[in-house]
Amino acid sequence: MTTIKEVAKKAGASVTAVSMALNHREEGHVKKELAEHIRETAKKMGYRPNPLARSLRTSRTHTIGFISEEIATTPYAGEMILGAQDAASELGYMMLLVNTDGNANEATEIAALKRYGVDGYLYAKMYDRVSNIPKALSGEHTVLIDATSSDGRVPYIVPDEVAMGYDATTYLIKSGAKRIAYIGCSENLLAEPLRVRGYEKALKDAGRPIDPELNVGINKNDGGLKAVSELFDRKHPDAFFCFNDARTWYVYQCAAQRGLEVGRDISVVGIDNNRIIKETFEPQPTTIALPHYEMGYWGARKLISMIEDRALGPGKSKKTVAAIPPLDAPSPVRIRCTLLERGSVANRGTTARKK
Repeated sequence: MTTIKEVAKKAGASVTAVSMALNHREEGHVKKELAEHIRETAKKMGYRPNPLARSLRTSRTHTIGFISEEIATTPYAGEMILGAQDAASELGYMMLLVNTDGNANEATEIAALKRYGVDGYLYAKMYDRVSNIPKALSGEHTVLIDATSSDGRVPYIVPDEVAMGYDATTYLIKSGAKRIAYIGCSENLLAEPLRVRGYEKALKDAGRPIDPELNVGINKNDGGLKAVSELFDRKHPDAFFCFNDARTWYVYQCAAQRGLEVGRDISVVGIDNNRIIKETFEPQPTTIALPHYEMGYWGARKLISMIEDRALGPGKSKKTVAAIPPLDAPSPVRIRCTLLERGSVANRGTTARKK
């Protein structure tokens, strides 16, 4: 096992300089060029820090806690955990995950993480909503993921909901669609009015009129098929932007009942990049991928930068689909999501990413 003394000898530096460089504490003490040389030397020699010794020296465990609500049991949102885990691992941290199902259970799980001495917390929700950070996390390093902070006391990151509506509708406009309907959500969700705002802004920017009768809100199977069917017959849309991929089913079903072909006669764009729908629908719906991996990755890096009180260089992950915002971006941090072109849009003319 390579030691700091061996790295110091190989790099031609003092043990103190090596320690500062490896802990990114060289500013004002070790020249930048030397610090980079030390880190490169340590990497080539296969140096790995001793976690126990480092925790005793720094009073940190290099462990972060991930507190989730249902995320661990939600397939596509599990990407958020993977993103956070990848970022933590890159920076030499371990991550402990707890899944909660209510306030009492949440308090118990947070207390358990505190007993393990974690250095900071990622507090994640299953979908964007206004959220309060638990009192148990008051004064702790905390980052909120996929939720909007009620008081702005902690950094938080969410998808850019307005941009999703705008990008999906603009894509349909550029494809040549003339009558673009919106199949929305009748539930009281934070994302709904924001996606509608993007939809209407895209129409306005393209010089299109906004027809309220082309906007239909439905709640899962509660009359959804009937509402979309009536929309087909009443307004004859040639394109549909749907609140999520699940709601594209109503459009596919109504099109089939009328002898219309999705991707030829009508166009459909959803949101979620839902794997089940991708694997079962034909043609596969063009969709906007929610940035679960990216939010987890950014959140963990932001948290660790707070714990260590230093700026971090660029991340190493190659798994991202959407661009990762800078860590010093002001809250709220919003990720502009990526549209994935598949086969459900007629006369495609844009250059969206294929996946």
